[in-house]
Amino acid sequence: MDKKEKIDAIIAKFKGKRGATIPLLQELQEVEGYLERETISYVAAETGIKIADMYGVATFYSMFRLKPQGRHIIKVCKGTACHVSGATAIFHAIQGHLDLTDVEDTTSDGKYTLMEVACLGCCSLAPVMMIDEDTHGKLTPDSVGKILDRYE
Repeated sequence: MDKKEKIDAIIAKFKGKRGATIPLLQELQEVEGYLERETISYVAAETGIKIADMYGVATFYSMFRLKPQGRHIIKVCKGTACHVSGATAIFHAIQGHLDLTDVEDTTSDGKYTLMEVACLGCCSLAPVMMIDEDTHGKLTPDSVGKILDRYE
């Protein structure tokens, strides 16, 4: 099944269902790994959902992406325990190691996407990050580079 056929099947599944914007967007995102502008416009026209409503949901919830994400997702906890243990320095160390600016979240080679999250539920390991499904705690700005290099 090609991309358009997958999108049309998702539209058919949710068309006319009130309150289906979130599950609709979730399934659309699975097609390409992110929500392309053209796809959102097409789906809005086909379903009758206002494009502004679709973009409102897609930009409000952090689970949605409007651009491609890296093969490895790095989540840095910014919860209270991590914050007071130096999460900001960890985040900046990762940015530096990956050569990311404050406006970029994905490396130019498409290998990593860096994001802050509210809590990873590992307060006893603060400061903590997750790379894909692997949790790394008790981080220091010097330790993050060595950890990231394992994912090369």
